[in-house]
Amino acid sequence: MAFSYKKSVTFRLLQAAKAQRARSGGHLMRIGLHPGQELVLKVLADADGRTMSQLALALGVQPPTVTKMVTRLSAQGLVRRQVSETDGRLARVFLTDEGRNRVQDVDKAWKRLEKEAIAGLDDKDRKKLRKLLRQIEKNLSLTTEIDPELDNDTDDLDDETPTATVVPLAVEA
Repeated sequence: MAFSYKKSVTFRLLQAAKAQRARSGGHLMRIGLHPGQELVLKVLADADGRTMSQLALALGVQPPTVTKMVTRLSAQGLVRRQVSETDGRLARVFLTDEGRNRVQDVDKAWKRLEKEAIAGLDDKDRKKLRKLLRQIEKNLSLTTEIDPELDNDTDDLDDETPTATVVPLAVEA
């Protein structure tokens, strides 16, 4: 009997990821971003002044991809590169004021996307799904490093804010 790929968890996950990316792209386009660019802004909002290598590691992409993304975001005036004062080979990336403002727009877009994605799921199902997705992520991850924030199952956000973050599986420059 042939493998029924359409009934497999990984196929359903792939289809959900494609739908999420397409919907996310529509929301991001309205604020002048392409999928993946919002993650650069969010990572810098968490810790501004990262090197290109640190950004690549945080985003799970190759350094040339980060270079292309930062170049495009810089052209939009959302980030700026600054050569390190201690090591001329290193460039650090910082959000501009416009970039910080755009992070707020990203948060709004992610909230809309989250509401669309979890429509029809009650709190119990949503928490279970989040837990199951974290487990799949761990199972498929190439690294053993676990983000402690991902394991925090408490909902400490207000009612207006979604309780899970939807992150694209692939980052495009």
